[in-house]
Amino acid sequence: MTPRMWRGAGPILGVLFVAITFGILIGSNFFLPGNLELIARQTAIVAAAALGMTIVIVSGGIDLSVGSVVALTTVVIAVLLNQGWPPLAAAIAGTASGAVCGLINGALISGLRVVPFIVTLGTMILVRGAAKGFADERRIEAPQTWLNDLLRSTAPGDAGLLPSGVWLVVVLALLVGGVLRYTRFGHHVFAIGSNERTARLCGVAVPRSKILIYTLGALFAGVAGVLQFSRLSVGDPTVAEGLELDVIAAVIIGGGSLAGGRGTIIGTLLGATTMAVIQIGCAQKGYPNWVQQIVTGAIIVLAVALDRWRTGRAS
Repeated sequence: MTPRMWRGAGPILGVLFVAITFGILIGSNFFLPGNLELIARQTAIVAAAALGMTIVIVSGGIDLSVGSVVALTTVVIAVLLNQGWPPLAAAIAGTASGAVCGLINGALISGLRVVPFIVTLGTMILVRGAAKGFADERRIEAPQTWLNDLLRSTAPGDAGLLPSGVWLVVVLALLVGGVLRYTRFGHHVFAIGSNERTARLCGVAVPRSKILIYTLGALFAGVAGVLQFSRLSVGDPTVAEGLELDVIAAVIIGGGSLAGGRGTIIGTLLGATTMAVIQIGCAQKGYPNWVQQIVTGAIIVLAVALDRWRTGRAS
């Protein structure tokens, strides 16, 4: 097996190892259709945001404002539904608010030439504050609509089916994977992440590409916000704190590199599934929340260490 094949098999082996481990600890019930559906629903929110984060990380960047964008999106949707907006229009507006945050990130990063970590750290706080101000620092109840059914569990007789929100993420994953693999923009994303100076010399419009990259990254965070609203049925400005770490970890576990130039959508989905399996497995095993946080933190550190080791071997 070649090194490239090993890199592709790594995320698959990782999720299988974690699933089998919890299967042994919890028992065969862990693999029942209802529990697998729960894992899929838990994966959907992280995976939706991780699709955009994959584009950002492949380009050599990072976005720490993802969790704040998700919170802002839930608030915008709840406010607009209370004002009588149709559910689809409210969801589009909420997602668009996330895209605007990404547009600001991209403009600041490309215009000021400031490292993405610093810019998105600032906008993480800024957007979270905007969400709290927009919501008047409270949770906003919203009327029930079909948006609340996006991640609702299927009926017992339909155990083989998945909620529509999960299928939405699958369709978007196919779309993003095709864009990265077959379009000029996708090739530019990899080129910028591999060597930005060389990409610039080859005629790639780096500033314009970065603006689009961060706009798309936040757009998918907005989609994750729609799914988060579906799960909570309220607009919550305090939700998704720390989600950006799970999203970044999903990309790195899936084979992406913080150095840029490497990452796959399939790997990202497997990484998001791994994070969901760990969280659900710990909860069903009865471990307290602090144990789950330690395990999640250890996974993130391990993912970064693995990324550094892969980068060192490649160089």
